[in-house]
Amino acid sequence: MPDHKFHSLHLEGQPRRGEFRAAREALERACGSQTLAGEPLAEADLRAETVLAERAAPPNPLAHQFAAYLKDGSNVYPLHIGLNSVGRMPDNDVIIRDECVSRRHCAIVVHSNFVCELHDVASKNGTLLNGKKIPAPARLRAGDQITLCGRRLTFHIVEAASEPTPVVV
Repeated sequence: MPDHKFHSLHLEGQPRRGEFRAAREALERACGSQTLAGEPLAEADLRAETVLAERAAPPNPLAHQFAAYLKDGSNVYPLHIGLNSVGRMPDNDVIIRDECVSRRHCAIVVHSNFVCELHDVASKNGTLLNGKKIPAPARLRAGDQITLCGRRLTFHIVEAASEPTPVVV
């Protein structure tokens, strides 16, 4: 899962660079076959069809029945299966415009079975889950409160309305 958003060039010469790299490695370990099936593929992967065949997972019928998102007041941030970066940089999946929020503050991993995890990415001010600083990746549940500095986001996961099954008489 080499993600260009999680290189550590922005921390060149800073003591936090080692912490950031360790957090990035933990994220990479968390993204297994349940997650890779939903990740956008790199251009090199698109050329290597044999790699695609090995990485392909059977379709997950649950993927169309659930939706995960963050809500911040009236703002809604949809989450996709795979790695969702959260921070103040414009190339994050969830952009929080607040100078207190780190460039790459945290990440939410949404697995294809809709188990979701919150990872702090060595942010300067930490990530709180339900008022407590997370020292390690934490599982998310519907209604959980994620606090980044003074910004509070509510995690939601909902079952989408499925099409009614026709009744045969």
